[in-house]
Amino acid sequence: MIKTPYYLIDASKLIRNLEKIAYVREQSGAKALLALKCFATWSVFDIMSGYMDGTTSSSLFETRLGHEQFGGETHAYSVAYDDNEIDDVIAHADKIIFNSISQLDRYAAKAAGIPRGLRLNPQVSSSSFDLADPARPFSRLGEWDTDKVETVMDKISGFMIHNNCENKDFALFDSLLAQIEEKFGSLLGRVDWVSLGGGIHFTEDDYPIDAFCARLKAFSDRHGVQVYLEPGEASITGSTTLEVTVLDTLYNGKHLAIVDSSIEAHMLDLLIYRESAKVSPNEGPHSYLICGKSCLAGDIFGEFRFPAELKVGDRISFQDAAGYTMVKKNWFNGVKMPAIVIKDLDGNVRTVREFTYADYKQSLS
Repeated sequence: MIKTPYYLIDASKLIRNLEKIAYVREQSGAKALLALKCFATWSVFDIMSGYMDGTTSSSLFETRLGHEQFGGETHAYSVAYDDNEIDDVIAHADKIIFNSISQLDRYAAKAAGIPRGLRLNPQVSSSSFDLADPARPFSRLGEWDTDKVETVMDKISGFMIHNNCENKDFALFDSLLAQIEEKFGSLLGRVDWVSLGGGIHFTEDDYPIDAFCARLKAFSDRHGVQVYLEPGEASITGSTTLEVTVLDTLYNGKHLAIVDSSIEAHMLDLLIYRESAKVSPNEGPHSYLICGKSCLAGDIFGEFRFPAELKVGDRISFQDAAGYTMVKKNWFNGVKMPAIVIKDLDGNVRTVREFTYADYKQSLS
């Protein structure tokens, strides 16, 4: 038995998402790029690359990883490039997207050998959480003034627009896209490609995928552009669990169970967005607060129900643990970092990466 904690990626569940992505590509004509900011576990890139067109990145290191390990198209984007990295970014990218006109002007000549794009900010989004809202007041993410963008149209061949966040509502996506067309319609027909970013949960079971495909195709046909999607969560949702073990139980007004993991270190978005983990089936007469082992008082995965009392040594599986976990894991408190494990299509389970004291020590100085 593999020692916990570890992330367990189930290849068969991963492929369910990828098959839906392939269907959207076929029916809509859109291309799909894996958003490495969400998921960058390259040990399964050999599976994913058969269903997707490449990767999109937010930094030099992500750009290199996509180019070296995934293949296909490598789109480079950054909120701001640095003089000492821009050449390396360009060397590993097939397209480069600039966040601002000033960055475009600064590096346009250097990037003349590959297609250049500009991020647009339509000033509307699906996000209800200010921290993650790219259209929040005074946002630094992209250009919104069409008159200013007009002055640099000769330097670019495409746009990137990211304003969907955790959006499971097709009607809302449709409405936001219509607002993009209204605001930037005079510019869209003058470029070759438009990336609509990520945050669109079109691989969910009840999502109207055919209506989504039709809307993408209509957008592409109307403006004469190649559409790109940048699925992150949509690529890997439901594919991965975080496997943990109960280390201790106690009672302090509620029954508590402490496990060998930590939201602060291993599922950081739970802490940032004040969410709970998922346990399935989450049924039974015994309720427990499942707590992490770090010293952070709020290191709590959530409150769940179990069919029997929890005991030291019991195993718990936190569901849907791929997105924004492995890319954000950290060494807070020196808590042991989860291994990365893959369940292959034939049912074989193999560990592809373990982390040791040496990794912790070398992350410092």
